[in-house]
Amino acid sequence: MSHNGPARTLGFGAFLLTSVAVTSAAPPLPADHAERMSRGLVTFTQHVRPVLVKSCLNCHGGEKTKGGFDLSTREALLKGGTEGVSVIPFKALDSRLLLLVRHAEEPHMPDKTDKLPSEVIARLESWIADGAPYDSPLIAGKVAKDRSKVTDDDRQWWAFQPLARAVVPTIGNRKSEIGNPIDRFLLAKAAPRTFAPAAYPRTLIRRACLDLHGIPPTPEEVDAFLKDASADAWPKLVGRLLDSPRYGERWARHWLDVARFAESSGFEHDYDRPGAYHYRDFVIKALNGDLPFDQFLRWQLAGDEFEPDNPLALSATGFLGAGVFPTQITANEVERTRYDAMDDMLSTTGSAFLGLTLGCARCHDHKYDPLPNEDYYRMLSTFTTTVRSVIDLEMEPEKHRDAKAKWQAETGPLTAELKRYEAELAPKFDAWLASGAAMPTGGVWTVVELASTKSKAGTTFKKLDDLSYLAEGANGASDEYTFTFHTTQRHLTGLRLEAMARASMTRGGPGRADNGNFALSKIIVSVAPKGSAETREVKLAKAVADFEQNKGSLSIAGSLDDNPKTGWAVDPQFGKDHTAVFTFAEPVDFAAGATFTVRLQFEVNTKHNIGRPRLALMADGEPTLKGEDLPAKVAEALRRVAAAPVAAGVPPAVEPGVPPG
Repeated sequence: MSHNGPARTLGFGAFLLTSVAVTSAAPPLPADHAERMSRGLVTFTQHVRPVLVKSCLNCHGGEKTKGGFDLSTREALLKGGTEGVSVIPFKALDSRLLLLVRHAEEPHMPDKTDKLPSEVIARLESWIADGAPYDSPLIAGKVAKDRSKVTDDDRQWWAFQPLARAVVPTIGNRKSEIGNPIDRFLLAKAAPRTFAPAAYPRTLIRRACLDLHGIPPTPEEVDAFLKDASADAWPKLVGRLLDSPRYGERWARHWLDVARFAESSGFEHDYDRPGAYHYRDFVIKALNGDLPFDQFLRWQLAGDEFEPDNPLALSATGFLGAGVFPTQITANEVERTRYDAMDDMLSTTGSAFLGLTLGCARCHDHKYDPLPNEDYYRMLSTFTTTVRSVIDLEMEPEKHRDAKAKWQAETGPLTAELKRYEAELAPKFDAWLASGAAMPTGGVWTVVELASTKSKAGTTFKKLDDLSYLAEGANGASDEYTFTFHTTQRHLTGLRLEAMARASMTRGGPGRADNGNFALSKIIVSVAPKGSAETREVKLAKAVADFEQNKGSLSIAGSLDDNPKTGWAVDPQFGKDHTAVFTFAEPVDFAAGATFTVRLQFEVNTKHNIGRPRLALMADGEPTLKGEDLPAKVAEALRRVAAAPVAAGVPPAVEPGVPPG
């Protein structure tokens, strides 16, 4: 069965993002800088401070720090934010802060409010020109902190402290209220208040069932508990509820929320993840089996490393890949998507296991937790070898061990016989070639493997084992598929297009329309000699199809004209494979091979695109709807024999790497 989750080697080190700081000598101070600073300090205390506190501080150093720009202290002001330095002392006209408040650059400041009065802006300009001095931080007691360094005080952060056994408080004369040690902690904080009266048994069982199973008790369970007069009735009830598989199902939900688990990939396509439930089941089994927490943690981060042969440990690694992930990625997005995925893994690991919001340090030193930006990337390097994949797992091999052994015993002789037959087949084929037997000269289609696929509407194509290509994702109102492929065959006379059915498509396809139809408005074939960029269009002399919706506007002939509203369609023959054959006006023949480009245009009707196309070539024969399919290498070997008959007993020469059969 399939399991969605990272199956990977979790390496350490291997990647460290470093930054190089280029320093230069500080610009010389103006000769009158002391006088300017003194004058600027008066401007600050009388005019600038009130404006910064009222109009700027709330977003930049007070309740929040947008853009990493903190102006609560002079040190932070001069450091700037994520977009660089905003204030340059003594150079007001070069300071970006002044451009923003003047509305000469965006974003205009202050944000979401009126522009500052011109006299206020003039005061700010004068203050910056005089060195932008502060008399004290804008927030009382605030001192600029270099968060790129972790100090001894930082190491006392609560999340870094080891777990310790709490000392149960001593309670004086209230021992009659104590039912278990937890009550001692509550009484120590609650004094002189008292507990509420003990709940009635009917209330207790209802609370317990709702807490541990998420559903109320049945009437029979309530009656049984009320009738149990034994001293351990309550512990027995709790034990029974904890022993039930319903307990893990109820409480796994809370951990799955922490692990951001979902059974689809998110974003706009939100495709299902068929094997995602294995991770969910692992969490349920871990709770019901009372799995030790350290093992629970290790398996989720590296179960494939600790116990690679344990299906449950492999399922646990679904923790790393449980977050959102885009399923439609272009070549330009691969690296960005990879880093977003690693950030998701690291951020979730931090919040789930460490009590730290690690993701905040991706772009800058953390503003609250003692986490420098550099440490974030050191930790991220742990996940650089983590790869998303889908693997097959036998979740309960012990259940099928006997059946598997029986199957292996029965299939073993058959497998051995197959290998023996294959070993004998190759020399028999060579002997047949050398015998001078009659060779086919036509009527053989060679199915081609596409070198590239493209869709104007954003459709993606999944290659299947039979070299057909399943269209997935976007289904445009109109579209154009562009396929390229290479061939070494010569004397090519025609192209075959198959529109193949598949159960996953509406009504089985072969089209992607709401009724299962398609409508091919135009096919354009072009070719270039191998290694050349000089392409030419291949003229199509005629076209035939196994079925046409009608003989008029929806016939195969419509795919050869220039009218976008005519074309080949197959209503009502849905859920079947359909074939069209296009004959070249002149054979295509390049000694070194050729590169074909086939463009399929769909403009006849809305979303009438082919759902599973496959292409094939015909060489040395008249293209027809009937004809045998052969792998490309076999067809090439046969063509060579037909073109150059061999002497008796001597196999034909073939190119290196192209077997004769």
